[in-house]
Amino acid sequence: MKHLLEWTGVILAILYSLLVSFNIGFEFIAFNLLFLSALLIGIWAYKKNHKGILFLQFFYAIAGIIGMYRWFG
Repeated sequence: MKHLLEWTGVILAILYSLLVSFNIGFEFIAFNLLFLSALLIGIWAYKKNHKGILFLQFFYAIAGIIGMYRWFG
């Protein structure tokens, strides 16, 4: 289960970065992927006691929320 959290989060983060960099109008979906990725990797980091990664995911989750808000705000 821990590998599933880690690698699903990684794949979602990669998809997020590609969608944003292509600038094809899917930014809102991309920010949702960033938020979900941060949650999954954050859970993985918590379970594995990776405090630095957990701290980083907190800010990625906030960036995802801000991105979604700003896209429609």
